[in-house]
Amino acid sequence: MATVECRGIRKVYGALEVMRDFDLKIDDHEFVVFLGPSGCGKSTMLRMIAGLEEISGGDLLIGGERMNERDPGDRGIAMVFQNYALYPHMSVRENITFGLERAGIQKSAIEQRLAPVVEALGLGVYLARKPTELSGGQQQRVAIARAMIKTPEVFLFDEPLSNLDAKLRGSLRVEIARLHRDLKTTSIYVTHDQLEAMTLADRIVLMKDGRIEQMGTPEEIYQTPATVFAAGFIGTPNMNFLTLEASAGALTDSDISLEPRFPVRPGPVTVGLRPGALRLSQNEGAIRGRVERNEFHGETRLLTLSVGAHELTVSIPAGLRVNEGEVLGFDVAPADLHLFDPTTGMRLG
Repeated sequence: MATVECRGIRKVYGALEVMRDFDLKIDDHEFVVFLGPSGCGKSTMLRMIAGLEEISGGDLLIGGERMNERDPGDRGIAMVFQNYALYPHMSVRENITFGLERAGIQKSAIEQRLAPVVEALGLGVYLARKPTELSGGQQQRVAIARAMIKTPEVFLFDEPLSNLDAKLRGSLRVEIARLHRDLKTTSIYVTHDQLEAMTLADRIVLMKDGRIEQMGTPEEIYQTPATVFAAGFIGTPNMNFLTLEASAGALTDSDISLEPRFPVRPGPVTVGLRPGALRLSQNEGAIRGRVERNEFHGETRLLTLSVGAHELTVSIPAGLRVNEGEVLGFDVAPADLHLFDPTTGMRLG
């Protein structure tokens, strides 16, 4: 069984504490994604799990055993990096099997392991080629095959798709999800790309400034963000934020009046609105503004709406014809309002 448990993990560089009180338990066969902006500590945490960075405090357990002082090769893990790190003078076959050969595994055993890995990743026709003869996507598949052939208990992925173009990222994302399903290993995946996180993860660990901001399924984090940061980081296009005044069962300012779905204590409130939550109104609408920009995005149109001092992003179906300069009204269901404390940034209700 390959559970991964972090108990109060800390990382210190001199006087700088970059990770603090990191507590997390990852279940056997679970696919967990560390998500967050650059500098949030996600890759540092992954490297500590791999044994490439020293743990300054706390305990790391893999399969119930403490790993703090174990060498990387003794942890039962395999890692796929952003940089493919392939040997240019070796063939694809040699790159995949090199680690096993160095470990003294018999050639017959290596061949038995090689065949299913090559078949799973569609690399059979490339085995005799050098890495320079492959595309970026093919090279990354070789790097994944090199990790797979070790039959690890835990897979670690450090932004493996960030060097690829959008189409290749999409196809390899599907392959990684399929491999995880077929291999039934525990996987930890680091990315700053929310689309990768939302489509791959059983559970997302959203990180900020060396700590966990929120944990949950993609649906939980998207539908019920715990903080303003989580609400703004998850979702494309980005959530709109307004500062309104709560009083007499309404959230208002001089230009907007919205109805919350639960009583809110009087005073300022940060209101989050996803662009798709605003619906064109047949009447005046709770929000009324002028269309400053109209962008065609295929199935949708993205409008920039000027509402008094506010500027809102609105997503509408592409079939709705809207002109720049037009004044439109929009309604918002109370259930679509995300309310936050403007001082702490924490979710209300």
